[in-house]
Amino acid sequence: MKLTVKPLKQSEAGRGLAAVDRAAMQEMDLENGDYVVIQGHENDRGVARVWPGYPEDEGKGIVRIDSQLRQEANVGIDDRVEIEKADVNPAKSLTVALPQNLRVRGNVGPMIRNNLSGQAVTEGQTVPVSFGLGPLSSMSGQKIPLRIAETEPSGTVVITDQTEIEVSEKPAEQIAEGAASAGGGEETPDVAYEDIGGLDEELEQVREMIELPMRHPELFQQLGIEPPKGVLLHGPPGTGKTLMAKAVANEIDAYFTTISGPEIMSKYYGESEEQLREVFEEAEENAPAIVFIDEIDSIAPKRGETQGDVERRVVAQLLSLMDGLDERGDVIVIGATNRVDAIDPALRRGGRFDREIEIGVPDKEGRKEVLQVHTRGMPLSEDIDLEEYAENTHGFVGADLEQLTKEGAMNALRRVRPEIDLESDEIDAEVLESLEVSEEDFREAMKGIEPSALREVFVEVPDVTWEDVGGLEDTKERLRETIQWPLEYGDVFEAMDLEAAKGVLLYGPPGTGKTLLAKAVANEAQSNFISVKGPELLNKYVGESEKGVRDVFQKARENAPTVVFFDEIDSIAGERGGGTTDSGVGERVVSQLLTELDGIEEMEDVVVIATTNRPDLIDSALIRPGRLDRHVHVPVPDEEARRKILEVHTRDKPLADGVDLDSLARRTDGYVGADIEALAREASMAATREFINSVDPDDIDDSVGNVRITMDHFEHALDEVGASVDSEVRERYEEIEQRFDHTEAGLDDEASASRTFQ
Repeated sequence: MKLTVKPLKQSEAGRGLAAVDRAAMQEMDLENGDYVVIQGHENDRGVARVWPGYPEDEGKGIVRIDSQLRQEANVGIDDRVEIEKADVNPAKSLTVALPQNLRVRGNVGPMIRNNLSGQAVTEGQTVPVSFGLGPLSSMSGQKIPLRIAETEPSGTVVITDQTEIEVSEKPAEQIAEGAASAGGGEETPDVAYEDIGGLDEELEQVREMIELPMRHPELFQQLGIEPPKGVLLHGPPGTGKTLMAKAVANEIDAYFTTISGPEIMSKYYGESEEQLREVFEEAEENAPAIVFIDEIDSIAPKRGETQGDVERRVVAQLLSLMDGLDERGDVIVIGATNRVDAIDPALRRGGRFDREIEIGVPDKEGRKEVLQVHTRGMPLSEDIDLEEYAENTHGFVGADLEQLTKEGAMNALRRVRPEIDLESDEIDAEVLESLEVSEEDFREAMKGIEPSALREVFVEVPDVTWEDVGGLEDTKERLRETIQWPLEYGDVFEAMDLEAAKGVLLYGPPGTGKTLLAKAVANEAQSNFISVKGPELLNKYVGESEKGVRDVFQKARENAPTVVFFDEIDSIAGERGGGTTDSGVGERVVSQLLTELDGIEEMEDVVVIATTNRPDLIDSALIRPGRLDRHVHVPVPDEEARRKILEVHTRDKPLADGVDLDSLARRTDGYVGADIEALAREASMAATREFINSVDPDDIDDSVGNVRITMDHFEHALDEVGASVDSEVRERYEEIEQRFDHTEAGLDDEASASRTFQ
């Protein structure tokens, strides 16, 4: 039967599987675990074990195989291949050759057999095998290429639990040289489509732009159009731009040449342009070819803004090479940059870079795929749930996730390091077999890695939960609705055609727990957290303060979902037109904030939380609907809330039996959360003072377990710590709350509000 080739999913690559469309399986009388021969071009063939196809392939006549099998059968993606049931014998014995740089002491046969069990192999084939970590490979989870030197019986055989594995004395490189001179054998591909996770749509676009013109130019001739000539990949560092270019070049078997900006630059007049011309001439001679220009902004900056004459000439040369009088032939240019706005605009038009593809920060599903790629050859313990790590790595790009898996592997390596003899060249096979990456290794690795795109402004997500916030039930509920729900139940909001709130203003007297609430929200929302302290944005140079605001929101958008937290926002967003003497910088910052919150550029999955205890000072345009549209009053706690706050602050304290928290809650009218925390701390201090003064220093360690905080200590604390909010202050905030509720667009009469505070 003839089927169309498609790539396998990331987690299943490297296992010798062919995922066959279920309808085709029934027609060919195939069952799960059977073997098939995949007949490609020029009589090349590969043998694979059958696996049921994916639901989305149902009835489409598709077979999914990995890059190893595609190379063995000499086929590309979307090619048609012939599949037939294979009759393969179980292998009695197998001789394998290890790479020269792999020196293992002891019997590695069982390990190789476990790795390759159920896989069909042929003499002369190179098979990637996972041996473990660390000393064997420069990258965690990297597979070692083994050469199948001899099989018994001959031909294609299946490795079973009874197969005897012998290791050849000759290294794999020598056997490979012999096979190459005899005209056989294939090298393992470097980067394949299965090695790229979370970029399916982007990869499809790149393939459409590059593969189609190279493999089927007649399609474009029939349409009467010129095929695309260039693709510009842009996005944050570490998202996989270079990796994608390598995979495409490898998969379509094109001549691939790279230009690294600095190496073509020369101090001699005309030499830089000549080197650029040579690269394109060489590509034309070896067409079809791909010219890959990494970090293209370094050699093609905007000509109007660059100081150097060399850069201008190089840009001009590049423009004429990409779309000049001379025909470029079958040469496609791929450019990659993380500063797309720094590139000369003449390059960014049709005929040069025909399409710009953004390679963004991966979402949850994308992160899971990337983790599957990097842990594919890693001996993971069963308790590691990659889904959970994908959920908790917001803002991580592919390079960060690779670093996470690498660190996890290094932690596993540290555990067995005492057993490794570093003086010896060889490693014991038993030590290798015992290597396993545990959940604890991954957890430790997570602590040391932060998202690279957020590194400048990244704040560790606070370790504060709703349980740590006493009382304030109504306030917590409103924050959940505004911030957690849109992120957790996006489908519901979409079905209701409901837009999430852009921002929340928390206001109330000092010490009521506004900042604590913001921390709890960031933790509960499972999102990135950027904390902005107002005054740090202000800069004496014109335009720098606004640039700071712009950068914060740009990073938040790139790494969504993100909570941007402005503490004491009144310090940077005061009422405009007040005639202050700060050179107008405050007014410009407010204007920048307004446009970021409700400008032309959409804020998707970015929520702003601002706190203040002076809502009367904030510019009225900032607190209208569409900007900070939810105004949440964090009130002075009532008796029930004070009881809950006391519970939070005495949760881990050794209280005596006579301590009556209900009585304390009744007697602390006017106390805010910060006062109650100070009360609990003062009572603890009084008990500590009494204990240290009454016990001999030598006996402290023995009797410290008997210390208790009594009601007398709390009585002492009540005398020391008073309420910080009186009834007058409380009334002011309640009046502000009523005004917010009535106007919804903010304070309609700021003068009146100011009088209230004065």
